Amino acid sequence: MTTEQTSHKRILALDLGKARIGVAVSDLFGWTAQPVGIIRTRLPQQAIARIQELVREYEVETIVLGMPYNMNGTEGSQAAWVRRFGERLSRAIKGPTLVYWDERLTTAASDEILIESGMKSRKRKQHRDKIAAALILREYLETQRSFPANRAAMETPAADLSVTAEDQPP
Repeated sequence: MTTEQTSHKRILALDLGKARIGVAVSDLFGWTAQPVGIIRTRLPQQAIARIQELVREYEVETIVLGMPYNMNGTEGSQAAWVRRFGERLSRAIKGPTLVYWDERLTTAASDEILIESGMKSRKRKQHRDKIAAALILREYLETQRSFPANRAAMETPAADLSVTAEDQPP
């Protein structure tokens, strides 16, 4: 790795679900999004521990959480759960910036990609979430390249998030 490369860090994207979390990571220069895998657990603390490992392994500077807005742009109960998870994640992982990113239709788009690739229905479920995470990350990266001046307005430093007792994930 050259000196120039060591100054760059990666971006990690998560497609959050209560049983499965799709994971994708950028290259060092923030040009591409690669699906990494799926975290399978219903226990938030186990998911956070695995995310901590990924942050260290990939030297992550930004975590992008897919935000499941309703089709009309409002936040429903699933979006509230994602925010609570993000707040809990920001308390556990110091350093990376946390970004909430619109994930509407990424699961449907990932299914479409897998169907077009000829993947059978049973196998699609195993890959859907990590492809959705890669799509979330790709959209985020494309927006960063197109509108770099807006970057600061879209990001929330993890240390600035506050949580109340009723905000704890189930």
